[in-house]
Amino acid sequence: MHPSIEIESMPRYTTTAIVLHWLIALLIVCGFTLGLTMVDIPGLTPTKLKYFSWHKWIGVTVFGLACLRLLWRLTHRAPPYPPAMPAWQRKSASALHGLLYLLIFAVPLSGYLYSLAAGVPVVYLGLIPLPALIDTHREWKPVLEQVHYVLNMTLLAAVCLHVLAALKHQFVDRDDVLKRMLP
Repeated sequence: MHPSIEIESMPRYTTTAIVLHWLIALLIVCGFTLGLTMVDIPGLTPTKLKYFSWHKWIGVTVFGLACLRLLWRLTHRAPPYPPAMPAWQRKSASALHGLLYLLIFAVPLSGYLYSLAAGVPVVYLGLIPLPALIDTHREWKPVLEQVHYVLNMTLLAAVCLHVLAALKHQFVDRDDVLKRMLP
């Protein structure tokens, strides 16, 4: 076990990075839960249609916040890892963060393309019609549906691994890595 490092001496993420991290995380959990719920509703009910709209709005919001998060990250370095962290863990953490960034863009984009392929426009918050990047393609619909599903399951696995790693650092290593991202 590593000795606990005082949080005052441990560099932290910026407030903006912390807020964006937790807001995106909350929206991903909500969007994922809503997605699982809505696909289990039989038929085409008003409730199911409302859930689909909410799901799309969450996806568009995640995509927008991910753009902000990436811009922030490109202009503000992440705090360094603790000196005692092994090199393989640093490389693994960097790779997982890269995958998470990729997925927070790819999942909403794949859902957007799936919706367009199905011939269903995306109207953000019921007010702002988003441009159709592709025309309706019924033959692409099942492919894009599967891509969206696989990307979501990959995101779920990556998020679970990310959470488990943070908890390991907090409760096993006791190196305060988690505290760098806590509000």
